[in-house]
Amino acid sequence: MDEFLKQLTELADEESLLDFCRRRTLHGTPAVFRGDEDAYYFFRKRIADKFQINFHEVFITGSAKLGFSPHKRKLFDLESDIDIALISSALYDRMMEFIHDYQMELRGNRKAVSFDELKGYHKFLEYSAIGWMRPDLLPTSFRVEALKTEWFAFFDSISHGKSEVGNYKVTAGAFKSYSHLERYAISGLRSLKTNLQIGTLYVATN
Repeated sequence: MDEFLKQLTELADEESLLDFCRRRTLHGTPAVFRGDEDAYYFFRKRIADKFQINFHEVFITGSAKLGFSPHKRKLFDLESDIDIALISSALYDRMMEFIHDYQMELRGNRKAVSFDELKGYHKFLEYSAIGWMRPDLLPTSFRVEALKTEWFAFFDSISHGKSEVGNYKVTAGAFKSYSHLERYAISGLRSLKTNLQIGTLYVATN
């Protein structure tokens, strides 16, 4: 983790940041599957078959990929989640059809939601605007009605020792394209790099 953060702060330009993002956070076997390529393959295939996408469109991101969370400065452990990114415009559009129907009900005042649920829904729409669909942010009533079997029940069924990944909770979101995933990942690294540099500058001047 220290070496990762050190390399990040030393990147000179956007091109090197892009290369670092691809090489360190997106490419390669995730830490959680290091040394067991077959298990990684079958885990991806299990998810791909469920949502009718190609297995190479299933990515593991976050601390399960790196072995640590650079944002939280925390090593991957049994309390960590397995974060899955599904990269498929067809899946994204298919799932967004549910959102269209829900939004029309809200528009026609046929759907009652609490203030907290509405805040979560607005956050969901904010993520959707950058090409990332996060069903976990949807109001509870909507999740139960439209996505219980298609999404949440499935990822529950491969969590906590019930799949190749082991005793972890598996969560997922769908990206409209690989480019959307890449741009989101780069944005996070850029912000982290800035914060690290500000922290270094503060230490150097105080």
